[in-house]
Amino acid sequence: MKEADNLLWNKIKTFELDDPTAPLTFTDRLARENGWSMEYSLKTVCEYKKFMFLLCLAPHPLTPSDQVDQVWHLHLLYTYSYWTLFCQHTIKRAIHHGPTKGGSLEKEQYLDWYIKTKAFYQDIFEQAPPEDIWPSAEKRFKERHFQRVNLSQYWLVKKPQFFNP
Repeated sequence: MKEADNLLWNKIKTFELDDPTAPLTFTDRLARENGWSMEYSLKTVCEYKKFMFLLCLAPHPLTPSDQVDQVWHLHLLYTYSYWTLFCQHTIKRAIHHGPTKGGSLEKEQYLDWYIKTKAFYQDIFEQAPPEDIWPSAEKRFKERHFQRVNLSQYWLVKKPQFFNP
């Protein structure tokens, strides 16, 4: 990496998403809203920071893993942290989140970008992205439908494995 890239990576890596004075920190909320352990949530935050660094360097569009996208969505809700502290002061550029418009062409485009993202990650960080956060493109783009569920009103029962090919 170039010297300027190393400086940028260090700024992103040390950017603090958690307010230590908050009873519910960013990472606490991330874990709670996704049903993740604190350890896994911290790992996804690290991967989010790597993705944001890649976005700053990439000569082409990139697509995050679903887990990284969840961190990004939450960070966008912390508008001052995201737009002012992170985008303006840390990386000195605006990075907008552009969701898919749907359709097969968009799906193919995001699939291609995801494959390029993982390859670019490998090139920059000189290691493969962790499979538990960056699954294969086939797994990442398998047809899924997500819906928010109020766990205080509903029970969730996991389908047996033979229903989840």
